[in-house]
Amino acid sequence: MTARIDRLFPHPSDDLDDEALLATYAFPDTVPWLRMNFVSSLDGAATRDGRSAGLGGDADSRVFTLLRRLADVVLVGAGTVRVEKYNEMELDEDAAAWRQRHGFAPQPTFALVSRSLDVDPSSAVFRDAPVRPIVYTVAAAPAERRERLANVADVVDAGDSDVALGQVRADLVRRGLGRIHSEGGPSLFGAGIVEGAIDELCLTLAPSLESGDGRRIADATEAAPTAFRLATLLKSGDELLLRYVTG
Repeated sequence: MTARIDRLFPHPSDDLDDEALLATYAFPDTVPWLRMNFVSSLDGAATRDGRSAGLGGDADSRVFTLLRRLADVVLVGAGTVRVEKYNEMELDEDAAAWRQRHGFAPQPTFALVSRSLDVDPSSAVFRDAPVRPIVYTVAAAPAERRERLANVADVVDAGDSDVALGQVRADLVRRGLGRIHSEGGPSLFGAGIVEGAIDELCLTLAPSLESGDGRRIADATEAAPTAFRLATLLKSGDELLLRYVTG
């Protein structure tokens, strides 16, 4: 059974269908726009047993899947790809058909961020990708790894020793991929906050306390207080799905 999701704010509505959820999360007309998507426990943990997948419920999973449908590109840090065991980025036939009806390419592009290029070019992420992926790295990345990845992805420098999310964003816009949806991880999000590159946060608040040493959803050495405003509040059982935007 599909998880029931009700909208509490700004316009209350019960039991939203997929079309209503897609409309709720639609990107603004003005792009580029960089959206981050995370799940967190009540006490701020971004993972359970090392993975975010253990925190979210059925509603989080439903929205997670729909958010990909709305994006030109899905941007993820390489560490998250390894930990969360990503496979190829390919939407099902119904989602691909929906995208084409609404003026999107059938499949979003998958983009990874990795300073070290410590990713397996033979993995399903590259081998079975319906669209050639992009890997954003730094000028100092190992040449041998760069050469191997260049066979299966576009490898792009976006900084000297650290990947600058602003440069990543600019390159994606040049490629016509202005609706940017990122699934983390914390280091990528933290860097984006410091750079002022984040436009939106979609946050699922899981109804649990985790304690332990789980990371926060954003991780950076530099503090960068940034004000956001609540745009949408959804509820599914005891799980809350919040959407915050800049301005």
